[in-house]
Amino acid sequence: LISSVDPKFLNLTKVDDRIYGEFRKTFRDLKIDVLDPEELKSEPAKEKWRPFCLRFEGVVEDFNYGTLLRLDCRKDYTDENTIFG
Repeated sequence: LISSVDPKFLNLTKVDDRIYGEFRKTFRDLKIDVLDPEELKSEPAKEKWRPFCLRFEGVVEDFNYGTLLRLDCRKDYTDENTIFG
């Protein structure tokens, strides 16, 4: 599905635009093309991520589930390029 639809037109939930808007307000300077694990897993990062995720409790089913992320979006999923977030 993800590879057959232009991502500009792909919505996984009814609140995707809200989630992205809140994400960009909270994490204005976060680079998303190449992720720094410290910006996801350090204690200061967790202090920002927890409240962000909790905003969607009751709005998004499984709002607090983790997912596999590629650290560098230009590379494939490999042990070295994958983090659980």
